[in-house]
Amino acid sequence: MTKKYEEHEKYDLIVIGAGMAGIAAATKCASQGWRVAIVDSLPYGGTCALRGCDPKKILRRGAEILDAAHLMGDKGIDEGGLSVNWAQLMKHKHGFTDGVPTSMEDDLKAHGVQTLHGTAVFTGPTEVEVSGVGYHAPKILIATGATPAPLDFPGHEHLIDSTAFLNLESLPPRVLFVGGGFVSFEFAHIAARAGSRPIIIDRGPRPLKSFDPDLVDLLIRRGTQAGVDVQSGTSITGVEKVPAGYQVHLEQQGVAAMIEVDLVVHGAGRLPDLSRLDLEAGGVAYGPRGIDVTADLQSVTNSAVYAAGDAADTQGMPLTPVAVVEAKVAASNILKSGNAVPDYAATPTAVFTIPELVRVGALENEARSRGMDIDVRYTDTSRWFSQYRVGETAGAAKILVDRSTDLIVGAHLFGHGYAELVNTISLAMKYGLTARELRSSPAVYPSIASDLGSML
Repeated sequence: MTKKYEEHEKYDLIVIGAGMAGIAAATKCASQGWRVAIVDSLPYGGTCALRGCDPKKILRRGAEILDAAHLMGDKGIDEGGLSVNWAQLMKHKHGFTDGVPTSMEDDLKAHGVQTLHGTAVFTGPTEVEVSGVGYHAPKILIATGATPAPLDFPGHEHLIDSTAFLNLESLPPRVLFVGGGFVSFEFAHIAARAGSRPIIIDRGPRPLKSFDPDLVDLLIRRGTQAGVDVQSGTSITGVEKVPAGYQVHLEQQGVAAMIEVDLVVHGAGRLPDLSRLDLEAGGVAYGPRGIDVTADLQSVTNSAVYAAGDAADTQGMPLTPVAVVEAKVAASNILKSGNAVPDYAATPTAVFTIPELVRVGALENEARSRGMDIDVRYTDTSRWFSQYRVGETAGAAKILVDRSTDLIVGAHLFGHGYAELVNTISLAMKYGLTARELRSSPAVYPSIASDLGSML
């Protein structure tokens, strides 16, 4: 029998997950007069603001300064024993992250959203329970994000995750990162400049598989110069706790090896965080990539439920801006009983190593596999003024232009400041500017943006 709910337990919309996506949807619907509740078992703010993008970028700033001083060491800048004080840098990070949950919750309340704390568990198609209290709403949005993927080698319980790394009180001298993705590369580049000796272990033949392989090679070479050791084609067979730290047992091309380190960090991917929701009780179908949704983000098996971000199986990349876009589209569809779909066109992404590696649009092999006649405009920018000015010696751009339309179909950049430059390319791609039009547009000189014309 369906539980009968008291009036104060009924809402027009319940949002599960108080990250950037969930908050965006909750405030949007509340602003239209809907009675909305949002719930999370973790502090409000989500992974990006508290345990990912933002705190990582704050720590990267310390690494950037060390790297910048080193690059200019024989060009008039005396490094003078410059070093990272990890504890003070971490305190700087906490100066931002510690206030986020209260700020987020206060803003939600100001919009009229009821804020709940605890784990939401489905008890029916339109019902959830939080800390023993039942709640009902004709519409439910799931935006619970992702969680580290489980690992199966012996000793995996000794690893810390990215959240724990971003809260380390001190940085040990020897750190091993498992997996060749964003997390491992970004953290390893920070650790190397902060005085650690990081190692990245990746079982695949090439790390950062979603980025241009030629530029990934340049990044690995530049990282090696900074002290980042990348070992591809290598599997971890076990991790053992020993008095001096950890022994990590490896296998590379059938040959066994062992490395002793002080810390092992899980950077081997994330999965949708759905296991605690009891989706079966809500009649919500899901798979390894998330909740099964239609193009307009509605559950294929429960019309009352929508999903966005990493919790949803969509074509969108696992990025916070994409999750927010999906959440806003889902909220609009919930409000209007509509069927709008997210626009994923020209979504840029970056690995915030030092320098950064960025991408928007198709990879070269993807464009060719689609039958496109592309002009591959590859440029070595390592000796350009924008690199020379800061003492950098690594940089390259690969821009793919459709010969028949002169439209940019993909852009791949590796270099200082290119995470900002790619936004201009993204806008051009999204709104149909040709390479010729973009090339003819004047830019402030000298600036990194002024490089774009020459790249094209």
